[in-house]
Amino acid sequence: MEQLLIVEDDETLNRGLCKALKDEGRQIVSCENIATAREQLLLSGVSLVLLDVNLPDGNGLDFLKEIKGNDPSLPVIMLTANDTDGDIVRGLEQGADDYITKPFSLSVLKARVNTQLRKIAVVKTEEGFTDEAYRFDFKNMQFSVDGVQVELSKTEQKILHILTENAPATIPRATLLDRVWTDGAEYVDENALSVSIKRLRDKLSAQNKIKTVYGIGYAWVKES
Repeated sequence: MEQLLIVEDDETLNRGLCKALKDEGRQIVSCENIATAREQLLLSGVSLVLLDVNLPDGNGLDFLKEIKGNDPSLPVIMLTANDTDGDIVRGLEQGADDYITKPFSLSVLKARVNTQLRKIAVVKTEEGFTDEAYRFDFKNMQFSVDGVQVELSKTEQKILHILTENAPATIPRATLLDRVWTDGAEYVDENALSVSIKRLRDKLSAQNKIKTVYGIGYAWVKES
């Protein structure tokens, strides 16, 4: 399950971020200071950090350096009211994966968060996904059922990747549409998702694995 750590001392903005980024298969943990955030990171499991620069018990840029020193692969998106080039450059030089100045659009922030999560999801699945007769190697784009290779389209691979990475959580249709069709199109026919799911089920003979949760979305069921 994805875990987002939000470190923001503005209570109203913190609540807004939690609400905007809440999603099926995703846990949101919010902190208002560095000390609490540091404790949370020690528990492990954090997938991405949203980090404010100006915090009551320290500078977010210094904490960024600490985070990246401990785990260089952990994505960090900086949030700040400081929009000077110097602040942005310093943040990026210290390892920030993205940098957003306030005020910002929550929809844009959500898109940037999803982009970073997609990047790390690929890394997480490099060793492959195995479930009974199913063997999926996303790094090398090799997929097999009972040892028989199956050819999947890019769209089908993306859907399968999201479902297996979050299994057995149910992924809402809206989330799949947002994460799979990332070409900037303003409108995507929801029927395209239904068709792609059907093709994926047929190719993998996964009618009992790719479950439709009516009114919500889809899930990869680990046990028959």
